[in-house]
Amino acid sequence: MRNWPPRQWAVAVLVAAVSALAIGAPTGVVPTGLFTRMTPVLWWNYPVWAGSSILMGLLAATYAGGGARQGSAGPRGARALAAGALSVFAVGCPVCNKLVVLALGMSGAMSYWAPAQPVLALLSLGLLAHALVRRLRTAAACSVPGREAPGPGTAPAVDGSAATMNGR
Repeated sequence: MRNWPPRQWAVAVLVAAVSALAIGAPTGVVPTGLFTRMTPVLWWNYPVWAGSSILMGLLAATYAGGGARQGSAGPRGARALAAGALSVFAVGCPVCNKLVVLALGMSGAMSYWAPAQPVLALLSLGLLAHALVRRLRTAAACSVPGREAPGPGTAPAVDGSAATMNGR
């Protein structure tokens, strides 16, 4: 991350801010006039909300960089997005989530879902951190300073330039 250009840092800040709003507003962590949260925001909701937003911003910046795997989100990108969505369930009001209330009822939401939310929060943060570390390691292992990564079907030649594998 030390070598990231300003563009990557701008993406990280922008995505972190959008994530903070996307998680904070509908869950009531950020007070809005749209609705009133039925249960109070707990102390641990704030660090989970902030940590998830920061990790999502940093993770998005790895996709915006000039690394060897640029733009190849694939299934790992979908899993990272799912981990971010897990943050919403972790910090959200247990009885404000209509899916949870539909599945468990009001008493089930408070009896079963609310105690599970800290576990979901840790799982979400862990998955986002794991995805970020994997992306950073891959970028560090695959990048060649000062050169773009060769395209598909190419391999580095002895002199350091890219040559096609089939000799063309």
